[in-house]
Amino acid sequence: MTAPLAGPATRVTIPADHPALPGHFPGRPIVPGVLLLDAVMQAAGLGQGLLRRAKFLAPVLPGDAIEIDLVPGPGRLGFACRCRGTTVLSGEFAWPPA
Repeated sequence: MTAPLAGPATRVTIPADHPALPGHFPGRPIVPGVLLLDAVMQAAGLGQGLLRRAKFLAPVLPGDAIEIDLVPGPGRLGFACRCRGTTVLSGEFAWPPA
């Protein structure tokens, strides 16, 4: 596997009918953090990676547009997700995976 590369921000949307949403949370669904982390890994082309840290800063609602920025560095891949002009998630993966 090759190292992930940064590029322009990737834009993704988790649709309101995604199967992970009904139980998270009934009556007021929010996108589960694991779906956001999966979107980051897909944007980076990571098949695997060691999550060093993740900070969830604000909820993401179904249908919100999410912009994912990737910031590669020595032995790491930083990331930030923005939604509605606000950073909703930031963190870093180890690269190459330990």
